[in-house]
Amino acid sequence: MNAPPYPITDDHIHIDPVNGRGVQAAKDFRRAGGTHIFLVSKPSGSFGILPGSGEDFRAVFEETLSVAATIREIGLTVFPVLGVHPAEITRLSAEMDIEQAMTIMKGGLDLAARYVRNGSAVAIKSGRPHYEAPHDIQAASNEILFHAFTLAAAEDCAVQVHAESGPCADMIEMASKAGLPPGRIVKHYATPDTPLVPSFLASHPDIPELCRQKRAFTMESDFMDENSRPGAVIGPKSVPKYTNRLYSSGKITEDDIYRIHVDTPSKVYGVEITL
Repeated sequence: MNAPPYPITDDHIHIDPVNGRGVQAAKDFRRAGGTHIFLVSKPSGSFGILPGSGEDFRAVFEETLSVAATIREIGLTVFPVLGVHPAEITRLSAEMDIEQAMTIMKGGLDLAARYVRNGSAVAIKSGRPHYEAPHDIQAASNEILFHAFTLAAAEDCAVQVHAESGPCADMIEMASKAGLPPGRIVKHYATPDTPLVPSFLASHPDIPELCRQKRAFTMESDFMDENSRPGAVIGPKSVPKYTNRLYSSGKITEDDIYRIHVDTPSKVYGVEITL
């Protein structure tokens, strides 16, 4: 296989050998020209786990790190992102009171932060429900998210935020109170109106215009790797495919490619992205 001409980074992808295609999906990404991935841990329910403590997320995180090691063997650079999916609050609060659910989720984030501290992961994942939720769930989720920001500030790492569609501008003040620079908050599945660092789906129609504006952003597939939902959200080839298509059609430049796939993620996550 010929070496790719430039790095191509998927900022948010799941690879799941238990429920999905596993390393075969990662090979598709590589064959399409992909070189680097931010491998995001899946919800505990994907592994049949209903956590009773923060420690119960260890099995999820260890599986993510095991998958990362397997993917590295095929020649990809993998940056693990570990955390607690915000929808866990709804699942847990159906089984226990909200305070207990919050304690478990904060404990899971504490554990994720320890993996960042020892160098096994590069960032924390957190957020709040992206769907309609009662006020008490929303309030609890914001408290959990603030805890994630505080941990990230202490570990000097980024946070990938999974939240409602839209700007999420209130997170700027929340992060400031936690001591976390807003330039280290990545809005997963972003829209252009966010003041956070946007990670756009590779198929987002505004990418050429945002490149003309020299906007700092990353690209993602949010590939879920679940056999029950093949190709959701978009497939593992999507980031390299759309990047190369935009470049070959003259809609973006090589400088744009380096800003999207090298400069911005390197700065946000504090990692080195090279071929």
